[in-house]
Amino acid sequence: MTDFRYAPVRLGAGDGSSRRRTDALLTGLREGGWRPRAWAAFAARATAWSAREAARRPQAAAEATALHAAFLCAARDGRGRARAAASWLLAITHLGMLEGRTRLSVADTLTLLRANLPALSDGAWTGPAALATDFLDGRLARRTGTASPFGAYADALADASFWIPYALRHEPDPRWRGALIGAWVLPLAGATAAAFARGRMVDVPRIRGLHPATAVEAAIVARRLRPGFVPGRPGTSRARSCPRSWNPPFPPHSRHCTSTAP
Repeated sequence: MTDFRYAPVRLGAGDGSSRRRTDALLTGLREGGWRPRAWAAFAARATAWSAREAARRPQAAAEATALHAAFLCAARDGRGRARAAASWLLAITHLGMLEGRTRLSVADTLTLLRANLPALSDGAWTGPAALATDFLDGRLARRTGTASPFGAYADALADASFWIPYALRHEPDPRWRGALIGAWVLPLAGATAAAFARGRMVDVPRIRGLHPATAVEAAIVARRLRPGFVPGRPGTSRARSCPRSWNPPFPPHSRHCTSTAP
């Protein structure tokens, strides 16, 4: 059987301790046949490890908490506050993936900001903001030597959790929405399923140069920002009309006009 006892590991850059412990947890789950008892042991050991790693990094825990408290205060509604709370829980329970670091980096902060943009606003401006943070966070991490498994993990989740709702809200063409969802959901779901099946972590395939998902994201943002674009979902939009005596500064059929549908 795999030994799950916690052994303190010296904080050294890129020590790989988080991956080794995750592999050990997945191995135990696989050896337990994925039965309820194995899942319970998996959850208990993962929780204990997360708590120990957060306690070893009080400054990172405080930074993550303060950042998400700001997101919580700025959230536009209850769903936004729920997103901020979920983001905080994921961040605080994965601080062990910082490995050799005891603080969040600027790149980590940008990634967490991208994940929480939908909590702050659902406006079209969030698309360009997400593209900008996605462009900057990886480059900053590499240039400052602060790249870590935490950043890679947060980056993938931030992209998926931002772009899927953005496409569903702002992109009316199901082909573009399907392309974006497939570009993020399929690799993440495939890597997760493979990790549980093999009993060890499986990396999401990384493509050098421009990632196909990034190209789709940029195209959707460009479509959303073009003049006269009307967001909505085909088959669910209602015919809208404005009073003839009113000449608003909006394009016809905008959301500022009164729906003629019952």
